[in-house]
Amino acid sequence: MSKDLKELEGKIGYKFDDFTLFTKAMIHSSYANEKHLPKYECNERLEFLGDAVLELATSEFLYQNYPTMPEGEATRTRASIVCEQTLALCARD
Repeated sequence: MSKDLKELEGKIGYKFDDFTLFTKAMIHSSYANEKHLPKYECNERLEFLGDAVLELATSEFLYQNYPTMPEGEATRTRASIVCEQTLALCARD
């Protein structure tokens, strides 16, 4: 896997400071299960953290740029921005 990830790193033009973290980010829970790795060796904890960071950044953006938006509307807007379908669409672009 390491060789493939080094190749990916080159293709995207970004050198990761912590290659072990990059490796962990690429391990899906089904792969970890198949290879009998500990549950914490997959990317789920990183996904959890990333979701929180994305929600925080989106919340701050909405708060700063839409000062009159009510809390309920901001919550719904944030949810529509950070949902899987929206993020998949952005990733395809």
